[in-house]
Amino acid sequence: MTKTFSVFVTFSFSLALVSQTTEKSFTVKFTSETIELDGALNEAVWQDADSARDFQQYFPTDSIGALAPTDIKMLYDDKNLYIGIRLDTEGRDYVIPSLERDFRAGGNDNISLLFDTFNDGTNAFLFGINPYGVRREALITNGGSGLGGFTTSWDMKWRGETKIYDKHYTAELIIPLTSLKFREGTTKWRFNSYRFDMQVNERSTWVRIPQNQLIFNLAFMGDMVFEKPLGKSRTPLALIPYINGITIKDNVGDGSTNNFKVGADAKISVGNSLNLDLTLNPDFSTVEVDNFITNLTRFEIALPERRQFFIDNNDLFGGFGGTRDANPFFSRRIGIARDTADNTIENRIIGGARLSGKINKDLRLGFLNLQTEEDAANGIPSNNNMMFSLQQKMFSRSNLGVFFINRQAVNASGFLPQEETFNRVVGLDYNLATEDNSWIGKFYAHKSFQPNDNEGNHSLGFFLGKNTRYFSAFVDAVKIDEEFTSDLGFVPRKDIFKLVNIFEGRLWPKKGKVNNYEVQLFNEVIWRPGLNYQYTDHDISLETRAEFKSLEELGAAFTRRFIFLTDDFEPTGKEGAVPLPGNLGYTFSNFQMAFESDRRKVFSYFLEPAVGGFFNGNRYSMEGGFNIRLQPKVLIGFEAQYDRLDMPQPHSSADIWLISPRVNITFSKSIFWSSLFQYSNQRDNFGINSRLQWRFAPLSDLFIVYNDNYFVNTFMPRTRSINLKLTYWLNI
Repeated sequence: MTKTFSVFVTFSFSLALVSQTTEKSFTVKFTSETIELDGALNEAVWQDADSARDFQQYFPTDSIGALAPTDIKMLYDDKNLYIGIRLDTEGRDYVIPSLERDFRAGGNDNISLLFDTFNDGTNAFLFGINPYGVRREALITNGGSGLGGFTTSWDMKWRGETKIYDKHYTAELIIPLTSLKFREGTTKWRFNSYRFDMQVNERSTWVRIPQNQLIFNLAFMGDMVFEKPLGKSRTPLALIPYINGITIKDNVGDGSTNNFKVGADAKISVGNSLNLDLTLNPDFSTVEVDNFITNLTRFEIALPERRQFFIDNNDLFGGFGGTRDANPFFSRRIGIARDTADNTIENRIIGGARLSGKINKDLRLGFLNLQTEEDAANGIPSNNNMMFSLQQKMFSRSNLGVFFINRQAVNASGFLPQEETFNRVVGLDYNLATEDNSWIGKFYAHKSFQPNDNEGNHSLGFFLGKNTRYFSAFVDAVKIDEEFTSDLGFVPRKDIFKLVNIFEGRLWPKKGKVNNYEVQLFNEVIWRPGLNYQYTDHDISLETRAEFKSLEELGAAFTRRFIFLTDDFEPTGKEGAVPLPGNLGYTFSNFQMAFESDRRKVFSYFLEPAVGGFFNGNRYSMEGGFNIRLQPKVLIGFEAQYDRLDMPQPHSSADIWLISPRVNITFSKSIFWSSLFQYSNQRDNFGINSRLQWRFAPLSDLFIVYNDNYFVNTFMPRTRSINLKLTYWLNI
């Protein structure tokens, strides 16, 4: 393993030597003038500010300058970064789906700014605004090489206003330097910006980004040079207390309960580069429910983390291993446990701390420690949950990371088996990303420890990919021992050796309605080491997709699949249904199509029909949805998925429905009302989540949340609750 790793590091270094450099830069001048935040850019000081301009087109082509000019100016003082933007347009016909913060950028008018404050090409802060002054912010991790590295759950205090004119709009942003992390004395940040202009159907960026890369990729950035070095940034102690009152009516279990909780979070800056988050009696019962998912596989599905405590520098914790196969730390495990009947229930978190950020120019630190409460009635001990990680930058944009995870039960000998008293995982990850992001990769080796169980228990992975304008090729290999265990991780399958190959080819027509064609060949094979490397899974698929210049997308895929069931499997969930027999192989195929319409339209929709086999039967599927935009205040959405499983006797056939209408009403930029209805006969549940949110001050909210759940077959009530939650961000 050591020899392999040395060869891998040497290979990545040689790739870094051939990477490209960027030359775009502008100066951020120091100012002592007062800037009034009104979006108008009428202060004289803006006339002398340097500009980031001459944007390059990203869509529909990446080979010409932008049709719609954009001019970004920046100034700063000891406390704030001031940004003034002018965005030329054809008129006032903007696409604005909603006034709610943290909007999705695609399909509407907006501009986003990315700041790589440590100049490492790996992490960045994103701030965005649309013509109506609606703001969003996000954290970019892992170099922006994938959608998993784009986190919109992050919130920070800053201000922004806009002004709309006949042929352009302007924006003013004031970002406190205390909202950002950077090294004291630094004179340069890496910077880029991307803009969506729906009137000319254009996406553009300040520094050119090839279309085969994501528009927020951090490999392609210029420099913003400060007129004088930045000083020491001291963030005041931020206290975020909350009160939460909830009334629950349980028609299945214990009747009615009334709970009142009080707790608080605190955010403290340690120098310019580290964040310390503290929490006491946190309310991690999020006011936003998870979306239902139809799951016809044998394995668990991961859902995203939304809790603020876990968001900052989240790649230092959740970025290890393979997110699909063997992620050793999955923060949603903390605060959730299983009772004696193997049901998933909430396990109260008493409190904890989280320290993360930069130690020096190239070294990052992550430390987390949370204590959960004992629940002896349900056989759940009090657990101490800890993770420690270090990440060292290597070469241009690569890094080497190590971690240690420990889940330790406290005083649980009375009801917990000795072999479950602790679980520990150690590991090493190397992440490869060349300066132009044409090569990406990962190598990881993890090992778990349980009482009297120290042999083997490995999780190993290797990934390498090449991405060019006309083709991409990836290879992924994973080996997970049957005894590898990470209690705080996401490991849906164990005892596997998996090999995946992907090849994608692209064409970029110079004329016509199609912007690009893409063909992908996907091949995945799985063997079971614990069964003498028995061949148990094989997926091979051929997919094709066309993206039109009018923003429609059309795709089709054919998949051939082999699954050897080692155990019986019953996919319908029906009581008393006869399962498919184990120790038997099944081969089947299916065909799928997909169409997505132009999201700029008032009415947009998507359709995904599929037909084919399902083990020894057939599956017919239709998934679709639409959005109706009554801009900017009302957005009506509807999604539905129907699966018909037609199985031979004596197995059960089933009609599986998942229906999810949603209504979002934004009365203003501070008052939002959203209602989500979810019907799933697979879950035997019809749920209603209706939430009124008033953001009465920056990052301070009042929520009123109504939840109602019913059994599907009998339409009898299950649970009903109303929740009043107040949070307030207080700087001391």
